[in-house]
Amino acid sequence: MSPDYPQRSKTELLELARNRNIRGRSRMTKAELIEALMATDPEPSEHVTVRTVDRRALEAGARQDGARRKRLDERLAGYFDSDRRCPWTTIEGYPCGLPAVVKEVTCALHGGLDIFDLAVPLAGHLGFDTWPALFRHLVLATYDTDPLGLDPVVAEIMWHLTNWLYFDYFRVDVEGAEHLPSAGPALVTANHGGAALPYDAFMLSAAVTNEGAVPRRLRVVGTEIFNMLPWISHLYRKAGGAYASRVDADYVLRSGHLLGVFPEGEKGFMKPVWDAYQVQRFGRGGFLSLAEANAAPIVPVAIVGSEEVHPAVGVSETLARAVRFLFPEQRVDQIAVVLNPIPLPVRWRIRFLPAVQPEGVDTLRDPLRTLERTEQIRHDIQAALDEMVAGRRGVF
Repeated sequence: MSPDYPQRSKTELLELARNRNIRGRSRMTKAELIEALMATDPEPSEHVTVRTVDRRALEAGARQDGARRKRLDERLAGYFDSDRRCPWTTIEGYPCGLPAVVKEVTCALHGGLDIFDLAVPLAGHLGFDTWPALFRHLVLATYDTDPLGLDPVVAEIMWHLTNWLYFDYFRVDVEGAEHLPSAGPALVTANHGGAALPYDAFMLSAAVTNEGAVPRRLRVVGTEIFNMLPWISHLYRKAGGAYASRVDADYVLRSGHLLGVFPEGEKGFMKPVWDAYQVQRFGRGGFLSLAEANAAPIVPVAIVGSEEVHPAVGVSETLARAVRFLFPEQRVDQIAVVLNPIPLPVRWRIRFLPAVQPEGVDTLRDPLRTLERTEQIRHDIQAALDEMVAGRRGVF
C-alpha cells in the first residue's frame, strides 16, 4: 500500500481519482477510494524510483523558504543605521544618499565595510526597488573596483537575480553552513555539474552569502571560455568571478577572501546523466597545493541538483572540436548534449562538510601524501552525495 493514501483526506483522494478517471468515485468510501487508487498505481520499474507529491511538505517548504529569506533580510539590515545617510559627495556635488554602516560614518560602498569580502545590500535591504539607487552610482562611477574587476554594484544586481533562482526556482536547502569561516581565506571545493550553464557556481555563491554566519563573497574560479566571450567576460569579472589562473587564485586567498573551485573541471561539468553524482578525478591535487601555499583551510561541499538541471543524454567529441576551433585555448575533449533549453526546477541540496585544515607546504614534497589527501576529500564529497541522493523524498 502506498504510505501516502491513508494520510490524505477524502477530498484529496477524490481529486486523485478524478485525475485517473476512476468511475463511481463519488459514491465510494475512503477505503474504497484507496483500494481503487492502488489498483491504478503504475508498476514501478526496478530501475526507477517512484516519488509521490506531499502537498503539505511542499507548503511547509515554501513557508520555510519565506522564513529563511526574512531572517536573511533582518541579518543584513543589522549592518546599517537607517537613520543616518552617508555624507560622501562626488566632485560635482552629488550626494551619496546610501545608509551609513553601523558605528561608521560612511556607507558600505564608500569605505564603511570591506565590500570586497562582505556582501551586504548597499541600500540597506535587498529588493528590486533599490535598483534605481544602484544604477545611479553605477552611472556616476562613485566607487572603486578591486584588482580582479569586482564591481560591488554589479555583483549586488546579480545577487538579486540569483536569489530568485536560489529561493523560488531551485529552492535550495543548505546544511553545514557553520563550517564556513567567518574571516580569513578558505578554499570551498565542490563537485561539478550542469552540462549547459554553471548554475552550481551561482547557487554555491548564494549559499555562502545567504547562509553563512557572516555574509561573505565567494570568488568562484571559471574556465578559460569566460575570458573569451564578448560581454560575458566583463560581466563575469564584475560579478566577482576569478579565472582559472594561479595569479587570480593566489590574490583572492592572500587577500583573506573565499575562493570556490570545482576540481573535477570539464569532466565533471560535461558528465552524462548515467554518471550523475559520480565524482570524477580531482586532477593532480593543484587545489590542495594552492590551499597549502596560502595557509587556507579547504571546505568540501556536496551539491545535489546541479546534475539534473540539464540532464546530458550524451557527449559529443565533434562539438568539442568545433569549440576548440573557435576558442583554441579552451581545454575541452567532449561537449554534453542536452535536450531541454530551460533548466528543470529540481530542488537543490548543498551540504558543507567540516573544513580540512592545512598541514604546511612541506607536506607537498610527498606526492603520495598529496594524492592521499586529495582522494580523501573526493571520497568525503562522494560519501555525502551518496547519502543525500539516497535520502531524497518527494518531488524536486
